[in-house]
Amino acid sequence: MDVPAGRDGAVTGWRDLLGADPLPWLLSSPEPCARWAALTGLTDAGPDEEDVRRAHRDVVADPLTRSLVARLPDWTVDQHLSGHQSPAFAPHLLGLLADMGVAAGDFAEVESLLDAMLEHQEPSGRFASFGTAAPGSAPVWGALLCDTHPVLDVLVRFGRGEDERVRAALARSAADLADTAQGRAWPCVPHPVTGWRGPGRRDAVCPMATLQALRVFSRLRPADWPDGVLDAARVVLRAWAERGSEKPYQFGHGVQFKTVKWPPTWYGALGVVDTVGRFPELWRDDPSGWEAQALAEVTACLLAYNVSADGTVTPRSTYWGFETHSFGQKRLRSPFATAVLLTAVRRVDDLAAAVARVDVRALGSSKGGSGQPVAPRVR
Repeated sequence: MDVPAGRDGAVTGWRDLLGADPLPWLLSSPEPCARWAALTGLTDAGPDEEDVRRAHRDVVADPLTRSLVARLPDWTVDQHLSGHQSPAFAPHLLGLLADMGVAAGDFAEVESLLDAMLEHQEPSGRFASFGTAAPGSAPVWGALLCDTHPVLDVLVRFGRGEDERVRAALARSAADLADTAQGRAWPCVPHPVTGWRGPGRRDAVCPMATLQALRVFSRLRPADWPDGVLDAARVVLRAWAERGSEKPYQFGHGVQFKTVKWPPTWYGALGVVDTVGRFPELWRDDPSGWEAQALAEVTACLLAYNVSADGTVTPRSTYWGFETHSFGQKRLRSPFATAVLLTAVRRVDDLAAAVARVDVRALGSSKGGSGQPVAPRVR
């Protein structure tokens, strides 16, 4: 990346990587969720500071927030979703609301949905969802890991972490951590009713289920992490580092991986940086190790393919149905998308110098590609 250095000639953080400071623009945004996300993710403001409290109140009162709350589905009804990546999947909607600043107790509709999720748990401990487990099948209750992990995540985020059912699901997730062909991580576990499982080899890692589980455990105290959490985070970075010779089935690392689709729900550069960046133990003891280099490369791609020269994000790919939100259109700069993406980059501030050294145009392409990655069209 070609970025200006700080005043002393060093690249030391996210502002140096941008060569710009969009924070004043974010803090003056008319979008309450952007102000809240910037205050909590890009400054050291605590939750009890008046600016954060005011932004939170504005988020709750915002008609756009309330329109998303009104879209929360009945958890007991099949929503006929296209897949677990759908932003209409209830845990994804709840996660988006949490990213926007909605908290426990803000909306009765959120609490009712969380209650319903808690009521549907398999004997194994995994939380179940209701829907078609495979194309053409009848809707049934059951849990793939990409059901239980997103449900667990929002239950923990909205303050249900001490519920005994959540503790049981966390224990089940820890037990699901397995030795895969790529290392210790979460594989795709067959549906308990239909036997259907996702694509790929049975002994292969599922990058998405692994990212989702890592995100859940990152919200807990390290003392509550299962053995192998850091190994699983390394497996995520290994998927990137070995992309030229190995490709997890249906999980590539080309331009679609590097370009965020808003709102983010699935495997991509933003998810990797945001999640693995919560585990600095991976690189702080060895900042010149392969893990640090892999994470620096993914971070450099995240910036190069999504962030403009002024340090802001204009979405390049969006899901249908969010056009009234700044992150749901592709014409204007999105304060919320900017705050969310830069919060992830800030997690790896101590890798900023390594990120700055990455030339994304010189990186090798993924297995099956042309050998030359598609150049970024943003920076």
